[in-house]
Amino acid sequence: MGTVFFRGTYDEAFQLLIEARDYLTYLEPTERAALSLDQRLAANREAMRLTSRLTQVMAWLMVRRAVQEGEISFDEALQSDRRLDGQRVCLIQIEDEEAAPLPRGLRDLLGRSYHLYTRVDRLDKAMGPPLAGEAMMTAH
Repeated sequence: MGTVFFRGTYDEAFQLLIEARDYLTYLEPTERAALSLDQRLAANREAMRLTSRLTQVMAWLMVRRAVQEGEISFDEALQSDRRLDGQRVCLIQIEDEEAAPLPRGLRDLLGRSYHLYTRVDRLDKAMGPPLAGEAMMTAH
C-alpha cells in the first residue's frame, strides 16, 4: 500500500473518528431527546455500528502503519487477529426507510463510515487469506 494512499485513508478515518466523537458527545444527546423510544433504540444501535466500523478501520490502519514503519513484518500483519474484523456487524447498511427517522448527523456519519469500512474491507481481502496466529508464532 503506497504511502500517499495510506496517509489519505488514515487522515480520512481519523477525521471521521473526530467528527463521530464530537457528534456523539455534543449533538446526539439533544437530537435523541426528540425521538420516540423505538427511534432512540435504533439510533443507539446505529451509533454502536458507527463506532464499531471506525474502531475496526483504525485498528487495521495502525497495523498497516506498523508494517510501513518496520515494526512488524507483512506476514505478521496477515495473522487473523491483525486483519479487519466485524464484518457481520459493520457491513450491514440500514434501508432508507429505517434510516429516515434517525437524526441527519447520524445518517451522514453512518453512510460515510460504511463507505470507508467497505473500501478497507476490499483492501484487506486483497491482501490474501488470513494466516493462523498460532502458525506464525511457532514459525519464529
